[in-house]
Amino acid sequence: MNRLKIILSSIIFFSSFQFLIGQEKNENQYSKVWVSDNGDGTYKNPVLYADYSDPDAIRVGDDYYMTASSFNCIPGLPILHSKDLVNWKLIGHALSKQKPTEVFDKPQHGNGVWAPCLRYHNNEFYIYYPDPDYGIYQIKAKNPKGPWSEPVLVKEGKGLIDPSPLWDEDGKTYLVYAFAGSRAGIKSVLVICTMNADGTVANNDEVMIIDGHPDESTIEGPKIYKQNGYYYIFAPAGGVATGWQTVLRSKTIFGPYEKRKVMDQGKSAVNGPHQGAWIQTQTGEDWFIHFQDQFAYGRVVHLQPMKWENNWPIIGNDDDKNGIGEPVAVYKKPNVGKKTTTIETPVDSDEFNSPKLGLQWQWHANPQINWGFPTSMGYYNLNCIPIPKEATTLYEVPNLLLQKFPSNEFTATAKIKFNAKFDGESTGLVIMGLDYSYVCFKQEGGKFYLSQKTAKNCDKKGVETESTPIAINNQNIYLQVIVKSGGICTFYYSENGKDFTPIGEPFTAKEGKWIGAKIGFIALRKGFINDAGSVAIDWFRITK
Repeated sequence: MNRLKIILSSIIFFSSFQFLIGQEKNENQYSKVWVSDNGDGTYKNPVLYADYSDPDAIRVGDDYYMTASSFNCIPGLPILHSKDLVNWKLIGHALSKQKPTEVFDKPQHGNGVWAPCLRYHNNEFYIYYPDPDYGIYQIKAKNPKGPWSEPVLVKEGKGLIDPSPLWDEDGKTYLVYAFAGSRAGIKSVLVICTMNADGTVANNDEVMIIDGHPDESTIEGPKIYKQNGYYYIFAPAGGVATGWQTVLRSKTIFGPYEKRKVMDQGKSAVNGPHQGAWIQTQTGEDWFIHFQDQFAYGRVVHLQPMKWENNWPIIGNDDDKNGIGEPVAVYKKPNVGKKTTTIETPVDSDEFNSPKLGLQWQWHANPQINWGFPTSMGYYNLNCIPIPKEATTLYEVPNLLLQKFPSNEFTATAKIKFNAKFDGESTGLVIMGLDYSYVCFKQEGGKFYLSQKTAKNCDKKGVETESTPIAINNQNIYLQVIVKSGGICTFYYSENGKDFTPIGEPFTAKEGKWIGAKIGFIALRKGFINDAGSVAIDWFRITK
């Protein structure tokens, strides 16, 4: 009897141990296509090979947090966490819907959340973000995972962008920001105004601190800091894909400010290195996070070492000793006071085993309750929603379930079951941007067909074309796209998950409006019905 108890106890222990190991493995999943941490104490850039544009980051104790622009994609304002500035994990979003809802319930390409600023003040996390059509908003939270407060309009006005607050030692509060020429009619200037103590009201006492027209064209994206008695404003100039990083400094908040270029492309392969955040580690090291525009892949995130000379920063390596740094490709990881070995990346694959939609997924407009549902049955249920009457392409469709490209090369495979109920219903695996293409799985005449649908220049009323449909005898199917360097996409399908057949023509991915190309799913139908079909997405896997 005792021997039997020992055997049973051993079985229970072993099973529990295996469960814990499995749980740990699941919790530490990371991308199979891009990992910045080289595992030998160095890292390679980009640290995030995905479209986290206009990144801003802070350190709170031993933790680092980042947010980024999200434009019309919802949930918006992603929140990422790191222990070492190299390994980042997506932990939530600060914005569940965009206001005014009657506007953002429809796709608003390139509108919505522009460059945000993340700060920690009085034991609370703050995000100031601009909507170029409405003004500058503030939200805050005790916990970066949320809940976040409802947005407060701090300063109303068209074309007010790129806000950054400063709570000074004397208790005064300030806001620096820039202007979008497309809305404000002016650009390439930065201003500072005062705010109330809560930072919820920005006063109308702006002072211009720089006119960039002479030699800092398109200066924008300011981030304000204070160190050693100087006010520093880090501000990119020269344009998204071609610019550099400028820093302004002054002993007084309203200036006058001196300026200096502190990083540009130089002889590196990194175009337009700018727009980011200065972070200091627990050990006193200085680092700078910024983006690089890779067009179809979006604005990917780089990490640069930073040093000080005569109270001026130099970002990156200054090999030619001209006082202007250049981006690094590989570098020693930041010293955060302890050894960190955990590899983390934003999740890309999804088994849909949780009754909650994965954080990597976003919609192209404010989500509606009938678009889809997670389940506890191992799949995501995406409903066939009527195509909007005004829509001629997917560009006008809001219920696109998409995520960012995770690297410059990858393979995405999905297993789905198409539960069509009527002719005119369709689903598919889509590459979405200003141009798009997708494998369309549809029902017509009571039968299933596969085809490739493609549209180009959607923002200029491009027309969708379709390849010759192929008859399919199974509602269960595997859809796949292989993405090669340069955004070259080739679509495939399989009825057994082993033998894949190409379909259609190769397609070159193109960026969206201020965002990179995205990948994901659609489920549509022609006209309204009281019991539409759906697609059960069993899994979605990103591999090399």
